[in-house]
Amino acid sequence: MIMANKKSAKTSAKFNSEMFADVPVLQRKWQAAVRPGENLPHYEDVMLGSLGRLADHIVLLRNVDGELSVSHTGRYVQTWLNDERWDLPLSALPPDCATALTEAAANARENCRPYLASAHCVRDGLVRTFDVLALPTRSRWGGILVGVYVNERNAQYNLLDTIFSATDEGVLSLAAIRDARGEAADFQIVHLNQGAARLLMQPATELLWRRLSAGGNPLAAPAVMNRLRGFVGSGFVGNGPGGQFEIDSGDRCLRLGVTAFGDMLSLTVSDVTALKQRELSFRLLFENNPMPMWVFDAGTMEFLSVNDAAVQHYGYSRERFLGMTLRQIWPEDEWAMHSAALREVGDVYQSSRDWRHIKADGAEIHVLTFGRRVAFEGRDGYLVAVVDITERRAAEARIAHMAHHDGLTNLPNRDFYQERLREALERSRSGNRRVAVMCIDLDLFKNVNDSFGHPMGDRLLKLVAERLREVVRDDNVAARLGGDEFAIVLAADVSPNEASAFAERLIDALSAPYKIDGLEVVVGASVGIALSPGDGTTSEDLMRNADMALYRAKSEGGGVHHFFEPEMDQQAQKRRDMERDLRAAFSNGEFELHYQPLVDIAADRISGFESLLRWQHPQKGMISPAEFIPVAEDIGLIVALGEWVLREACAEAMKWPADVKVAVNLSPVQFRSRNLVQAVISALAHSGLSARRLELEITESVFLAETEANLAILHQLRELGVSISMDDFGTGYSSLSYLRSFPFDKIKIDRSFVKDLARRSDCLAIVRAISGLGRSLKITTTAEGVETTDQLDWLRAEGCNEVQGFLFSAARPGHEIAALLRGFAERASKAA
Repeated sequence: MIMANKKSAKTSAKFNSEMFADVPVLQRKWQAAVRPGENLPHYEDVMLGSLGRLADHIVLLRNVDGELSVSHTGRYVQTWLNDERWDLPLSALPPDCATALTEAAANARENCRPYLASAHCVRDGLVRTFDVLALPTRSRWGGILVGVYVNERNAQYNLLDTIFSATDEGVLSLAAIRDARGEAADFQIVHLNQGAARLLMQPATELLWRRLSAGGNPLAAPAVMNRLRGFVGSGFVGNGPGGQFEIDSGDRCLRLGVTAFGDMLSLTVSDVTALKQRELSFRLLFENNPMPMWVFDAGTMEFLSVNDAAVQHYGYSRERFLGMTLRQIWPEDEWAMHSAALREVGDVYQSSRDWRHIKADGAEIHVLTFGRRVAFEGRDGYLVAVVDITERRAAEARIAHMAHHDGLTNLPNRDFYQERLREALERSRSGNRRVAVMCIDLDLFKNVNDSFGHPMGDRLLKLVAERLREVVRDDNVAARLGGDEFAIVLAADVSPNEASAFAERLIDALSAPYKIDGLEVVVGASVGIALSPGDGTTSEDLMRNADMALYRAKSEGGGVHHFFEPEMDQQAQKRRDMERDLRAAFSNGEFELHYQPLVDIAADRISGFESLLRWQHPQKGMISPAEFIPVAEDIGLIVALGEWVLREACAEAMKWPADVKVAVNLSPVQFRSRNLVQAVISALAHSGLSARRLELEITESVFLAETEANLAILHQLRELGVSISMDDFGTGYSSLSYLRSFPFDKIKIDRSFVKDLARRSDCLAIVRAISGLGRSLKITTTAEGVETTDQLDWLRAEGCNEVQGFLFSAARPGHEIAALLRGFAERASKAA
């Protein structure tokens, strides 16, 4: 299926080859999810859990009242569709996208197999190729759900040569539509000009997006369709004899010139009826020709005759034209080239290049000229036809600019940036000079998007680009790499001190407040710096090392710059190793849960256990959650891992007394997956655990993004009967405000306050305030990190309800919990 795109997808070029490899991965994932005896996998087994970044490329289709409807779309697909809405029929989408999705989904449903199609999107003379992979799945409510993966390939074809170089009047483009066997069965008109509409004798609005099989125009004839099918996939380019044929349509004869680009056919349509019927007179060929034409003297270069089209197009009166020579319409800087070309002209002439001509108003146009030696009124002359390609050149210039610049900010893009960086490095080698590469990331930009929406974020990025243009001058280059990531090349020989000073000025410039619609928006900037040749001699090495330095700057809180250091590369390798080991660890069953008791102070009994994830690496031993949890969040593994933790913890808790709860920590990433409520319901259902015995712990970071959506999820969980606890209370900047946003069941006092409870009065005051706040709001307070009896006595005196820490027990494996409960009960009975 081939379609025309309404809005170009914003994807970073560096991921294209990686994304293309996603198709076989998704096909294997689908095949692996098919259960014995069933022909389709369940939706949850394919589309939930571990899609990670691929989720942005998925559109979910379901059948509603006999019509396919969009149930869910990822962000990439929303850009492709130019529509962020869900729950709407395919007929409400742009017709090009709707046709592509319909074809892929229909074939997948019919064959009960993944179906891969290629979609070719036409925009500004470029054909952009997309993979469209439809994955049919079984819905738990019956019926079939189809998840469709969409992503762009690198391949692009330029149609401008076909569209603009044609001298015939009609131009249109056809997209081949393939059937279930993969054969071209039909064609859809995805582009046409008014000339084509006139020749086909139907309005352009009726022809656009129309299938040829619908009939009503000469192209629908079976013989024509068969000829067109022969061009599909042939790779034929050009309008020579092999790409032309004629068709009779009543009393008219049309000539078709065909150019093929895979499944895309570009057609030029000419009405050659008159040429077939009689020899046209000179008046028809010349005077009434819509193309500018003239005859000039081969010796003197004087104009001997001009047609009406030339008079209208160039603006000179006929009398003035006939008093001029060719040189007077040539710009002076091309006189020598024009004269040399004329000396080499034979009997037939065709431009080997485009020329510039001067119109009567002084404007310059770009033209192609075609000539033939003729005898005119007894004089040796040339008959010349002129094709104005000024718009074509302007379009090509725009496309060239677009190919090298970011569409939002108009800054150079990644490709242009890397090209300029390579040029700067090449120049620096001869003079043994240094080149500085800076990677820039905006601090708090995500908060602007989340708080005010993406339109506000886009306007902010434009203002950031303006400030970069003010700071970056001369031969230096500033570019946008994607999102809120920017980069700079300082091409002049710079010292580390000069690069540092520039980075400080840059951070100050980007951190100054921005005024947008009366609002004052403040973001910061972090900068990573790499210098050649010490930090690398290639653009790839310098970019990678500057990016690692940026990561260090971000990890230090942002608002600073950092130079690359060799140990960063070692850390990056360590990170890559951990990512690889993490993926293997989940499939190899290397994770386990340990449980730390929560002790009710007043009752002197264990009221519950907090489940804590542990990773037993086969070579490196026990790895701290502080090391691997952030990595699991970054690579998209935390959602599947979190679901596993929920299931394991609930199943283990069923072995404990009925009055003992289990607490599970939730990652903010699990909220973004939008599958959290279903995961909790599933864990409770499979284990049989009562919802009142499950406690979910969250941190304030859950409230920092998509607050309304996350609050809605928390309320849904609360309605199930699950308890919600605020972890690390008091360490965030707005913890109190969150108590107004949501009725928490418990707040946990951070261990940093408990540690110095007996030595620092401020810690005691904070604990006293939190405990009092809990009593006033009827919220349980739990103190973490209790290690001494003195700390326990202070907490008891301040009215704290629960405690946990090494004073009672470290986290223990599940098989030790029964003994721990017995030992604690025996100790309590002796104390009584």
